[in-house]
Amino acid sequence: MDAGEREAPPCRIRPAVEADAPVVLVLIRELAEYERLAGAVTATEGDIREALFGPAPSAEAVMAEVDGQPVGFALFFHNFSTFAGKRGLYLEDLYVRPEHRGRGIGRRLLRHLARIARDRGCHRFEWSVLDWNEPAIRFYRRLGAAPMDDWTVYRLTGAALDRLADEGP
Repeated sequence: MDAGEREAPPCRIRPAVEADAPVVLVLIRELAEYERLAGAVTATEGDIREALFGPAPSAEAVMAEVDGQPVGFALFFHNFSTFAGKRGLYLEDLYVRPEHRGRGIGRRLLRHLARIARDRGCHRFEWSVLDWNEPAIRFYRRLGAAPMDDWTVYRLTGAALDRLADEGP
């Protein structure tokens, strides 16, 4: 047990099923609140259902439960390394409700995903963390994860995405 971790409750990690779509959205909203980005959530329950369980799913999720109640989740998808010629696993979101933090649930979620990555032959397992989120950064470093200091993420959204897409031939 990591220093500061409380006694771990019995925790079940399982793949999300379509009936979980409403709770996944609630957990996403809780995560956004924690990340000071509550206003950025535009996803609907239908969006989550389509993305995770539609005819062409673009992501997967696993749920963490204690006493049959959802206490956290991880949402992930595959990316690809052209240099390695293999796919990777990208963790989009990991969230554990505040009252359940420090009990090893986040570590269990990450361990579960690491096993999925290994079993699927993934070359790497990656995620991003907000610069100010020191508790998460310390947690990830304790696991042996290293920041990719020589890379900067760029993003196109909204009008900038539309402008580029609408350029001539």
